[in-house]
Amino acid sequence: MDPPNSIPPDRFSMPSDAPWPFRYRLLGCRHGLVLASAQNLKQLRVWDPVTGVQHGLAVPPGFDTDGISIIGAVLRVVGDQFQVLLAHSVKKQQHTQAFACIYSSETGLWSDLISTPLPSEEDSTSSSFSMYFTSMPAVLVGDSLYWKLTGVSNVILEFDLDRQSLAVIHLPVELALCKPWDFTVMPAEGGGLGLIFKSDLTTQLWKMNTDCDGVASWVLGRTIELGKILSLNSKEVRKIQIRGVAEYSNVVFLSTVEGLLMLHLESLQFKKFSEPSMMSCYHPFETIYAAGI
Repeated sequence: MDPPNSIPPDRFSMPSDAPWPFRYRLLGCRHGLVLASAQNLKQLRVWDPVTGVQHGLAVPPGFDTDGISIIGAVLRVVGDQFQVLLAHSVKKQQHTQAFACIYSSETGLWSDLISTPLPSEEDSTSSSFSMYFTSMPAVLVGDSLYWKLTGVSNVILEFDLDRQSLAVIHLPVELALCKPWDFTVMPAEGGGLGLIFKSDLTTQLWKMNTDCDGVASWVLGRTIELGKILSLNSKEVRKIQIRGVAEYSNVVFLSTVEGLLMLHLESLQFKKFSEPSMMSCYHPFETIYAAGI
């Protein structure tokens, strides 16, 4: 935010006395909390940058502990209580499964592992097919968390927090083979699960609808002409990549030929940042705090 509401950057630097190895990986930010994994240790960290409070967690048994293939999310429950969700995939021969479990700070325990099959080589005409998690953070919609998975085909992994179950959601046919940075999951306009997809010259907003028989299907909503809004030519628009969304602010982060850009999808107002767009993805930090703190 602009002054006087801006927060000094050093407030978002890990304290120097924190037990971090040289490298660590950001997994997600939500409800004013940050979740990261130490790549060389079997450790997770939950950090509140506003208060400075940190919590160390051991990675649960049965997880790939190299810190690279793990994805995760953090949620604040009530007061200082929080939940951490971890997921990863395991490939055996031609079959791949996603595994997940959830930690509760109230009990100090991890749940049992939950699994679901993922699309495999048998579901693809390509012999090089593989399914992998991207570094994009999870999106919370209702009582479920969603990650995008990419490969020769693109799908969405859903974790239902109430049922503690995993499921795979297939994308619209038009998006199934698109490039990883041309789409991502986000809350739909009016509520529910949605997608944002950048084609060659436009950006499309999709929403999942459920009919009276309980059958879910994707419906195309608004189409945004980025070239006109950003004053870019067709060649420049084609180079735009989606780098993240701020789910509560209805904002999408885009890398462009002019650098990183933040676009508000409702007003279509945008803000350019002076820093170059060098990251593979961005984790927006959104929180609410009392004035004067």
